[in-house]
Amino acid sequence: MKITCDEATEICDKNQYKEASLWERMKLGIHLFLCKKCGLYAKQNKMMSVCLRKLKEAESLKKHHLNQDEKEFMEQELQTKIKS
Repeated sequence: MKITCDEATEICDKNQYKEASLWERMKLGIHLFLCKKCGLYAKQNKMMSVCLRKLKEAESLKKHHLNQDEKEFMEQELQTKIKS
């Protein structure tokens, strides 16, 4: 039932994407309880995933905004339409 640190990191990665089986999660939990270095790896890995997810969300929000040139063009078009 004991796993190596390499196996633990592999299961940790799978677990983040909900791909680890119940048995793997149990073995990982025991290993993380006993191995502080792998516990730190799991914590840092989770933190990086959260940061990347937030970055992706921020990037997708940027796509829904007009840049300055687009805003000016729209304003000119509206002014032209209003005058005619």
